[in-house]
Amino acid sequence: MKVVFVSFHQESIAMRVRHPGRLFAVVHVLLLTLVATFAVPAAAQGRAGLPDFTDLYEKQGPAVVSVDVTQTVRRSQRLPDISEDDPFYEFFKRFGPIPRRSPERDFEAQSTGSGFIVSSDGYIATNAHVVDDASEVTVRLSDRREFKAKVIGADKRSDVALLKIDAKDLPKVTIGDPEKLKVGEWVVAIGKPFGLENTMTAGIVSAKGRDLPQENLVPFIQTDVAINPGNSGGPLFNMRGEVIGINSLIYSRTGGYMGLAFAVPIDIAMNTVKQLQEKGHVVRGRIGVQIQEVTKEAADAFGLKQAQGALVNSVEKDGPAAKAGVESGDIIIKVDNREVKTSNDLPRIITAVRPGTKVALTVWRKGAAKDIGVTVAEMKEDTVTPQRRAPPAPKEKAKPNRMGLSLVDLTDEQRKELDVKTGVLVEDISGGVRGNVQPGDIILAIIQRGQATEAKSAAQINDLLAKLDKGASVTLQVRRGDNQFFATLKIGNGE
Repeated sequence: MKVVFVSFHQESIAMRVRHPGRLFAVVHVLLLTLVATFAVPAAAQGRAGLPDFTDLYEKQGPAVVSVDVTQTVRRSQRLPDISEDDPFYEFFKRFGPIPRRSPERDFEAQSTGSGFIVSSDGYIATNAHVVDDASEVTVRLSDRREFKAKVIGADKRSDVALLKIDAKDLPKVTIGDPEKLKVGEWVVAIGKPFGLENTMTAGIVSAKGRDLPQENLVPFIQTDVAINPGNSGGPLFNMRGEVIGINSLIYSRTGGYMGLAFAVPIDIAMNTVKQLQEKGHVVRGRIGVQIQEVTKEAADAFGLKQAQGALVNSVEKDGPAAKAGVESGDIIIKVDNREVKTSNDLPRIITAVRPGTKVALTVWRKGAAKDIGVTVAEMKEDTVTPQRRAPPAPKEKAKPNRMGLSLVDLTDEQRKELDVKTGVLVEDISGGVRGNVQPGDIILAIIQRGQATEAKSAAQINDLLAKLDKGASVTLQVRRGDNQFFATLKIGNGE
């Protein structure tokens, strides 16, 4: 608050005493000035001051629970077996009977987490990793009552689990809308960090839609709320007291809080909760395509005005997308008029669709948008299949082209083994080539201005590259093992 000091000259005061009307007017003006001077900063401070979390804690705290987990671990005592033929057998025997490896025994391990009540009849949401391999789960309410909980189901992909306790008329949380959440908005967490029940911490939303390694189905909410071991599974509230996420992960080099925490958006979590409650497991949709991000260079190559959508690398044979007519090289930009801004948006949209539902894909193909109807299938468990590798290249090495790629033609035997009609083998790379191309890759086509030219021979590809201006970008359709993708390189890198 700004402080203003006001002083009056003695002669001025005397003069104003002799003229009461003037004195009243001057005092009136001075009072208005002082009110304006002090009132405006006070109002500004009220708007910009720290929020008060007390009401939120009192109303929402009772719906947050502690989740204590007992896990049975089977292991044996780690002692080496020494046979009588061992040279050291007689040496160790001098010190008494030689201990033998004990049989495997069951040991109990304890862990703790948090959760919150989503329905008054005893359903509780938490993280899947909190109750992973649990032999017993105990839920402790804020009023100190304890209940044995049943794990209704757990989904590792979204890291959400549903518990059930035998209780009624319980306080429950209010579910919010993560779409309305804004970066910079205040949020709070209530949980059991390090076993300290009903602990509240506060911070702001640092980012939305955060992609994390090995997981592209959850657009995490990133916050700087203090989250520590034991907070997992607890709710993340907005200032209206609505749950907008489940605290799930932290980034840490020490195992403790370092300012980076991640929460599963509550809309995704509640969809999982609903399916676990109804079916005991989660059903997800799929259309059978492999995709990659659309870079600015790739967008230019495909004739797209801006980098958006999901670029289709390959289409599963006889899969839903293949049956509908989706092709490799298509860019999926919408699903049922919902924009696909990044490649990660597509699996999030499709997996949320009920299998058997028909959706309209808007794809960008050869410089124009096209609508394709696809019937979504059910996602099965991932299976790992051995990848086919490119046969060894001929002994005579080819000379590098402008891009620094040494290309050779595929033999009939190689095409048959790789199951491709056309393609050129990348024998070697030189000249500091930048881009995702490796020796052994197969170039299937070159993409220019939305048009794909099949790679029929090494000479053809080298001639096409020779005609392009230095510094220009070129997008290649590449086959590596059983995977296909698009790689963008710049002409002249190999010079």
